[in-house]
Amino acid sequence: MLQFTIEHTDPSGARAGRVVVRGRAFDTPAFLPVATQASVKALTQRELTDLGAQIVLGNAYHLYLRPGLEVIRKAGGLAAFMAWSGATLTDSGGYQVFSLAPLIEVSEEGVTFRSHIDGAEHFLTPEAAVEVQHEIGADIIMAFDQPVGYPADPAAASEATERSDRWAARCAAAHQGASDQALFGIVQGGFDAGLRRDSAARLSGLPFEGFAIGGLSVGEPKDLTFDLAARTAALLPRERPRYLMGVGTPSDIIRAVACGIDIFDCVLPTRLGRNGTAYTRTGKINLKNSRYQDDLAPLDPGCRCEICATYSRAYLRHLYKCGEILAARALSYHNVHLYLRLMEEIREAIRAGRYREFAAEMLAQRIENG
Repeated sequence: MLQFTIEHTDPSGARAGRVVVRGRAFDTPAFLPVATQASVKALTQRELTDLGAQIVLGNAYHLYLRPGLEVIRKAGGLAAFMAWSGATLTDSGGYQVFSLAPLIEVSEEGVTFRSHIDGAEHFLTPEAAVEVQHEIGADIIMAFDQPVGYPADPAAASEATERSDRWAARCAAAHQGASDQALFGIVQGGFDAGLRRDSAARLSGLPFEGFAIGGLSVGEPKDLTFDLAARTAALLPRERPRYLMGVGTPSDIIRAVACGIDIFDCVLPTRLGRNGTAYTRTGKINLKNSRYQDDLAPLDPGCRCEICATYSRAYLRHLYKCGEILAARALSYHNVHLYLRLMEEIREAIRAGRYREFAAEMLAQRIENG
């Protein structure tokens, strides 16, 4: 059972609140570090706790294939398996099935695909996707959906959206009474506001404890992303948490919070960290650039994390160029710290009723692609 309390609503539409699910709590707007395979890459669970993470995201597709459900079940569920004391959420794996695995067939009944690991054939229905997540044991689980890429053929987008919504109803029926986990529906609709309106209406009538907006930030123009996110969020029940899946950069999150979104996840903090890039309050710096070779300044002079208090840009660049593991760990640590501090500042601004001013100030100083 999930309890969601909206504690403050800013004039911009941004909301600050708190989610309690199965005895575990997290503050919203929340950013979920991505622990795809029960691990946030390059960071330990103790480090995540120290950084202030309250919830992490695992992926049902990957965990189903490896290590498999039996191991996770024997361990007592995902949180126990990965020795994590906070809340957990699993994506159903729909995005991975349609983007990563070699597909064989999509039908009304489900999806046949081959594992990207060993080529073994699997058949996944909406009911099976829910059962897999029951076995994994995350606190929040997601309905099985069929996303479409950008640009999307209108007929294909319509067919996939209607199928996703029928699958959502089957997921809700399979979940009802079977688990105390919170099940979220996922609004699809490609890049058509009408399709998303219809999907939101159908899903709002189902017994979901929260709603996600899926299928965005997949290559479409940013203005389209936030137009559709805002339109869709406005159609979802106010009293339920709203989750914008796979978004995004710090600037993306700042913009999306004003749309009334409560939950975010993205692989960028650790993916970019492993590839020599750090976020700062004014944008990104790429340590592969030779300009940092003798730069003895902190990574981000305004940051209070352990990395910025200890190491210089020159040293971190040296580590990266030498292939030292510490580079990936240090940059990932700093990036996750920046994201989680940003979420704290966002919540403070909402509680103070000045989110518009905060967002304008933050976006004005960011050069996201710098």
